[in-house]
Amino acid sequence: YQRPGAPTMKEKIWKGADLIFDLDADHLRNAPRSYGGMLAMVKKETEKLLTFLLSDFGFSQSRIAMVFSGGRGYHIHVRDQRILAFGSDERREIVDYLAGRGLAMDRFINMAPMDGEWGKDRAFRLRAPAAGAPGWGDRINRSIIAFVNDLRQLSEAEAIALLSKRKGIGPKRASSFYKSLQEKNVLEEIARGNLDLFRGSAAIWKLLLVEFLDEEGVNVGFNLDSERGETDEPVTADVRRLIRCPGSLHGGSGLRVTPLTLGDLEDFDPLDDAVVFGDEPLPVQILKPFRTEMKGQSYNLSEGPAELPACVAIFLMARGVAEARSRA
Repeated sequence: YQRPGAPTMKEKIWKGADLIFDLDADHLRNAPRSYGGMLAMVKKETEKLLTFLLSDFGFSQSRIAMVFSGGRGYHIHVRDQRILAFGSDERREIVDYLAGRGLAMDRFINMAPMDGEWGKDRAFRLRAPAAGAPGWGDRINRSIIAFVNDLRQLSEAEAIALLSKRKGIGPKRASSFYKSLQEKNVLEEIARGNLDLFRGSAAIWKLLLVEFLDEEGVNVGFNLDSERGETDEPVTADVRRLIRCPGSLHGGSGLRVTPLTLGDLEDFDPLDDAVVFGDEPLPVQILKPFRTEMKGQSYNLSEGPAELPACVAIFLMARGVAEARSRA
């Protein structure tokens, strides 16, 4: 702000803001119920988001700051002069890219002319992005290969039943398609972007891939969910959002809001590295059965009185599953 001490937001005069991403296990699909499981999953999503920022958008590592939120996720700040003045609309477009919204699939999967001499008429084959293609191209290729691997693990009857759910694919075509996927070099061909595995396969791929991606809710096994970037969209779009201060304690966990370098993330364990309180025993009353981990130890707690290390006791009280009690 030009005048951060002014009494009203209008008088402060906004000048710019970091591009902020808030990853929280609350917003993840199929997040585990255990706290440790949540943290492990959100860490993977954070690594995925960093790939978007570094590879797709080309931000320098020196312009990216990362903080463990002290709760169930991470905050990522991009501090680059080129994006400081972005408004909410521009920031939402970045979120749309992360989520793969509005992908023009005909730009990725289409009929491309084959090399060589083919007489009077040109020959075409169905092409997808090759492995290692920039941006979403590589992600689409990985998703197709994952879909094929899943189909290959099914019995022929199971695969036919699954593929036949798609209008336009009958049992006979489904059987031919399934058998073609069992060929030895099929994954290598797909990695090169070639989807024309046998005569007529292009028509089946079009039904499975292009139309599927354009029609949400029709799922025969192939989707891009595992490739999409996760973030709390309102936080990223809000140019006046206040973010928890690094070095403070999170009121819902008692863990430290911990600044990290990008190199720290792989080995960072919040349930050890963000723990502030020690191991001195504290008496508490457990209000309901609860499982958790802390500093390499697992705790399977039953309702009733207990004496626990301070770091665990404070965590449980902050989570609302325990209360302090006096020593007898």
